[in-house]
Amino acid sequence: MVEVLVVEDDEGVGGPLTRALTAGGYRTTWERTGSAALTEAKARPFDLVLLDLGLPDTDGVDVCRSLRVLLPAAVLVILTARGAELDVVVGLEAGADDYLVKPVGLTELLARIRAHVRRAPAAPTAPAVEPVQVGALRVDSAARRVLVGDTEVALRPKEFDLLERLAVDAGAVVSRERLMSDVWDEHWFGSTKTLDVHVAAVRRKLTEAAGEAAPTITTVRGRGYRLEL
Repeated sequence: MVEVLVVEDDEGVGGPLTRALTAGGYRTTWERTGSAALTEAKARPFDLVLLDLGLPDTDGVDVCRSLRVLLPAAVLVILTARGAELDVVVGLEAGADDYLVKPVGLTELLARIRAHVRRAPAAPTAPAVEPVQVGALRVDSAARRVLVGDTEVALRPKEFDLLERLAVDAGAVVSRERLMSDVWDEHWFGSTKTLDVHVAAVRRKLTEAAGEAAPTITTVRGRGYRLEL
């Protein structure tokens, strides 16, 4: 069963959301403060976190950073009233995989959660997939590992999925729409700033790990991105 942690201090939001998730078959824990959420995350793993940023005891962005460290494989979705572009960028750079601005209908939110769960890393019993090799870059889907030469690059789940998608069509432009569909959701209705922040993070981590040997992800203005051969 999928374990979901809801971090929301507003009873009018947290109550209906928790009931809807439980009715949908998710094992749901609801915490109203950042400190309580971090205590829960230390105690047991969660598959998905829904996090409000306006918490009563601490800033939600700081909680997001801490949750990402405690739950590196979890899908982390920010659900907040803060809708400015800067807030979106800061939230995504803090470790979130998705950013939704309130108000969000329960039907829409549950559809987004189902999409994230479907795109969770495959179980170890899944059929093996041959690694993709692009120059010095090696993307091993079965092991969920990325190497540049002999150097391993640590990527978050969505970052791995994004690089893997670009590597499959290395040398070709992959449109923004196709990347959003394949990595996030075919019915994506959020800001594509999510994609830009994740691409920037992948570039930075490749460079930090491999320096001049790092592969290049080129922005093709008005089209999408290309992983250079």
